[in-house]
Amino acid sequence: METQSFSISLPKNPSITVNLIPGHFTTNNAHTNNYLDVSVLKSNTAVARDVAREIAIPYLSTTLVDTIVCMEKMEVIGAYLAQELVQEGTSVINTGNIIHVISPLSNAYGNLVFPDSVTGRISGKNVLLLIATISSGRTLNGAMECIAYYGGKLAGISALYLASNVSVGAEIHPLFTSEDMPGYKLFPTSECQMCKSGQKLDAIISSEGYTRIE
Repeated sequence: METQSFSISLPKNPSITVNLIPGHFTTNNAHTNNYLDVSVLKSNTAVARDVAREIAIPYLSTTLVDTIVCMEKMEVIGAYLAQELVQEGTSVINTGNIIHVISPLSNAYGNLVFPDSVTGRISGKNVLLLIATISSGRTLNGAMECIAYYGGKLAGISALYLASNVSVGAEIHPLFTSEDMPGYKLFPTSECQMCKSGQKLDAIISSEGYTRIE
């Protein structure tokens, strides 16, 4: 699979690239014909800093942020994003503020929860939600419900990738969209065209990456 991968760069910042790896992949609720590899964006500190600068742009002069909630292993980018939002500048609204970067946990029932020790950083606070990929909206909706349950005020949503068919009634700021990903398709499991044609699954996708099916 990896030998057929290809890279797509962000037009306004070519140092930010994602890889598409063709194959037949499954998530916990969908199948896709490409694995969208954003791992370098999340783990390479130099690239993560560039990503954070791009993500910060819509919020710098307009949006108060107290807390950044990170989903899908976005904590490195979240930390750099907090630094960008509190930088010195006459037009930077959060200059000098303290921004907390936290992530929810998943309980035994699969629901997102925050430990009691950090709920004070959500309740009544301006919360920026940071998520890696929004393909079906399921993870996003769960995160939004969790923030609302703990009394947070959603200040913004940013993602590395947003599928064009996802609509949650709130503005989302993505780096990449479906239009940037030629041939990338996502199917409900019961409607997967690859399954119907008899193509075997290659790997299982999670927020950690993918695991081959032998």
